[in-house]
Amino acid sequence: MVEVDQIVLHHVKVRRQINPVGLARLHEMDGYRADTYGASFADVYDEWYGDLDDLGDLIAMLAEFADTGPVCELGVGTGRIAIPLAATGLSVVGIDSSTAMLERLAGADPSASVEVVQGDMVDDIPAGPFSLIVIAFNTLFNLNDADQQAACVKNAAARLRPGGRLFIDGIVPESTIAGYGLTIDDVTVRDLSVDRVILSVSRHRPAEQTAEGQFIEFTEAGGIRLRPWSVRYSTPEQIDAMAGAAGLHLEHRWCDLQRGAFTGEARRHVSVFRKPDTSS
Repeated sequence: MVEVDQIVLHHVKVRRQINPVGLARLHEMDGYRADTYGASFADVYDEWYGDLDDLGDLIAMLAEFADTGPVCELGVGTGRIAIPLAATGLSVVGIDSSTAMLERLAGADPSASVEVVQGDMVDDIPAGPFSLIVIAFNTLFNLNDADQQAACVKNAAARLRPGGRLFIDGIVPESTIAGYGLTIDDVTVRDLSVDRVILSVSRHRPAEQTAEGQFIEFTEAGGIRLRPWSVRYSTPEQIDAMAGAAGLHLEHRWCDLQRGAFTGEARRHVSVFRKPDTSS
């Protein structure tokens, strides 16, 4: 599950701009694979992102839309969402490609309340049928091209029962970033203490809807640790088109987990799509 710091996509501090014509592919992060994020962030994921949401509000919302279950979370990661959701009494399946993330989940879930599937969130989604499939904050953007994202939404829709729901939560990218169409490089300080410094180095290509970077962690005891990440983000309108092509309709959209109205100023969307109920 990718939780890209909001500063990367919403408040970009421009350090250097490069015209991308003929150069964009040369600057892609060499060696980045589907399991790179999990291997790089599993040991700090809960520390860095455990308080990302009001988890109580999120679990209550998901439990409401899950009806009687079962539920499947794509990109389950360390179980930050799946474990407390299972504690409500729902049957929960979590899928993730990262061995490191799933080891963390297993350690946090000794009773195995979450059924775990190690696999790809496009092609390895269990058959279901599910009453709710969850793609939590920015997780869809882990898939690095629009076709993969559309395939994920299509395959998820196929595994919903009639009347089932797909929950997608993510950032709303700004469309008027200064320097739109250029490659934007950024270096910021994420954390600074007497024994640790974490720098965020990122490269954002608005025209391609991609962003990638490294958290570079310096510690007196451990030396240097690199934590790479890479996303291809989509707008709510693009996600709506993916869902529509998969036979789903938008049932709800809010700007936050407290169900605030979604407006043109929103920087986040919480979207619930529903599969037609053919039994009624």
